[in-house]
Amino acid sequence: MTTSVQRPKKFQIQKLWKPEEIIEILDSEYSRPPQQISKSPIFELILTVLSQHTSDHNSGEAMHHLLRVFPDWQSILNSPVSALEKAIRPGGLAPTKSKRIHQILKDIKRLRPDFDLNFLADQPLEEARAWLTSLPGVGPKTAACVLLFALGRPALPVDTHVERVSKRLGLVPLKMSAEKAHTLLEKSVTPKDVYAYHMDLIQHGRRTCNARKPNCNRCALIKKCPRNGVPVMS
Repeated sequence: MTTSVQRPKKFQIQKLWKPEEIIEILDSEYSRPPQQISKSPIFELILTVLSQHTSDHNSGEAMHHLLRVFPDWQSILNSPVSALEKAIRPGGLAPTKSKRIHQILKDIKRLRPDFDLNFLADQPLEEARAWLTSLPGVGPKTAACVLLFALGRPALPVDTHVERVSKRLGLVPLKMSAEKAHTLLEKSVTPKDVYAYHMDLIQHGRRTCNARKPNCNRCALIKKCPRNGVPVMS
């Protein structure tokens, strides 16, 4: 048995789902959780760094350990990086993430001595995004997570699930980078629907349109899905 990848056909014209249609269908399919804005952007920033390349459970455990060991952000800077590495070890990749978090906090301390990033709520969206991505190791997804989940700004995080599902649905080109997909997907949806779109695509990617064996037989979106990049067993 061999596995190939289904590629989009050239010159093929197919009617695709609109974002508002996807939201309506997947809301019904998965019962999207309501948005809860944390109003703690620095907490969201560090948690998002910890969540990279690991599960939500592991990153949650790492954040719990970090908060238990360090009473505030300044205490992290006052301690050796090795102490931070030990505290976040449950999250995986602790040697890399500890150095990154330490440098991020060092830069924030220089720019905002009180560690308060709520000023980003009042900046134009692109300026707020640019400020966050100027920090070491902070890319478009991490910045969007901070803006959306901590401040309720209409920034669309494109994680591995959102990227995979959107490409299979033909919403973005198959070979487009994740960074460019952020821009294209965010522009395609109205600001009030950004959270819904993000959450629905994530749930669909986790529960139906998974990476190796997508369950197309029970997919609520199969009617207008070109199945770009879907593994084909032969």
